[in-house]
Amino acid sequence: MFRRILRKKQTSRRHVEKVKSTYVAVAGTLGRTPQSPEDSYGDLLKDVQVTQVLGDGKRFVDMVPKGKKIKKQYEVQRQQAGFSLKDFVDTNFEAQPILNKKSGSLPATAATAREHIRQLWPYLERTNRKQHGSLLALPYTYVVPGGRFDEQFYWDSYFIMLGLAADDKWDILLGMVRNHAYMLRKYGRIPNASRSYFLSRSQPPFFAQMIILLAKRRGRTRTYAEFLPYLLIEYRFWTHGRREAMKQSTPTLHNRLVRMPNGALLGRYFDDRHTPRPEMSREDRQTAQNISDENAKEQLYLNLRAGAESGWDFSSRWFRVADEIQSIQTTNMAAIDLNSMLYTLESTIAEAYTLIKQPLLATSFRKAAERRAETIRRYCWDESERFFCDYDTSTYNSSGRVTLAGLFPLYTKIATKEQAAFLAKRIETDFLKPGGLVTTLVTSGQQWDAPNGWAPLQWVAIHGLREYGYHELANEIRRRWLLANDLVYAKYQKMIEKYNVVHPGELGGGGEYEVQDGFGWTNGVYAALDDEGEKQ
Repeated sequence: MFRRILRKKQTSRRHVEKVKSTYVAVAGTLGRTPQSPEDSYGDLLKDVQVTQVLGDGKRFVDMVPKGKKIKKQYEVQRQQAGFSLKDFVDTNFEAQPILNKKSGSLPATAATAREHIRQLWPYLERTNRKQHGSLLALPYTYVVPGGRFDEQFYWDSYFIMLGLAADDKWDILLGMVRNHAYMLRKYGRIPNASRSYFLSRSQPPFFAQMIILLAKRRGRTRTYAEFLPYLLIEYRFWTHGRREAMKQSTPTLHNRLVRMPNGALLGRYFDDRHTPRPEMSREDRQTAQNISDENAKEQLYLNLRAGAESGWDFSSRWFRVADEIQSIQTTNMAAIDLNSMLYTLESTIAEAYTLIKQPLLATSFRKAAERRAETIRRYCWDESERFFCDYDTSTYNSSGRVTLAGLFPLYTKIATKEQAAFLAKRIETDFLKPGGLVTTLVTSGQQWDAPNGWAPLQWVAIHGLREYGYHELANEIRRRWLLANDLVYAKYQKMIEKYNVVHPGELGGGGEYEVQDGFGWTNGVYAALDDEGEKQ
């Protein structure tokens, strides 16, 4: 009797949760787009960030305002004698509410990293169906990266999903995919993360990869048919302004598009704003402090924001001078990873149209994918480096920056067999370190450079090499990366955001903030690599 009552309660609870999720998914798309803190707070944002009243700039923009007229109140009160900025913030803002069911201390230390990951998933889950300050409402439960990153991030989510799939948490995985579809419907894009101050930019477009992963469980026809409308919205975002771009001379830059010398369109990272990032306002202003020309300053801010959209914030990959962030030129680049993923997006849309028996539309997108692949092979292959690089529109040539981004054409199966052979050799001789693959061959102090290694790039490299039959090298990368994770876990009882692969067992470093633990995509890639084992 007791078990029957308990089952009824559990069924009822699940039904209520489903109703709530459906309501937010439908009704939530009708509301206004939330304002970014830079619009809501005016000078208050700048003053808090520049003076470091709260330390980490992300802490302030993640806080929840207690009223709606804070901007006006600040303009009045800051003129008064004895005004305290710290007291004003304490009075008018509060911390974001705890949104996970497993609050409090983390689970007891597990014997292995793999067991730790299994225990950690519930602590990284969040359910948030109501906007809290800058945090956007989402209809379904999601998994956050961890540390200072307490929201759903775009490309992080795909690698988190790999781990959820390995641990048979398909219900959460499906909910996260639907969260991304919800944002596409409401905002016309998948933002960098589920914060209002991230709405002006996206991240590497892994939504199609999410659909491919989900289809392995739910079936291709059903999954592709459900999410095709959202794949098309994603495509429209990345190709917005294509008609205008096609009217201009080559090469030319327009929105997120680059018209190449052959007339084809490739993509670039961009942002809709050219101001300091709200969460990193102090750092961006410091970077620009020696620039007097306002147009040049705005261009710098735009390139910093575009670098954040790339996910590689920051790296010598984007710098004209390898160790000078002031020389950042992200928007000049037809990015090799971005265009490889857009090829997958076009191919996935073509496959979806094939499955629902729309052959003409399928052919159109298949041709678009083929044109993109041809253009990538023609302009992004650096013959002198024997490697794929970004295309620099300011020089009409390869950027010459050799990075792990150059392996995305392997991952998406764009590279020729000959190109794959050159890539594999270069990876083995230059990038392979005792703890896995180093991100670039440059040590600049930036976090997306040597000596750091990152989980998503290890996954791309391993699976890209496997696509072309380089199983032995892929297995060796896998073994070394898992070892680096295990050594850090044994030492610190943590899974972290990035690792020092030159000296396994040491934490990664560099960048604009302290190394974070948790950590979503590290957990996901570790679990997936451990689950699938070595390939022959």
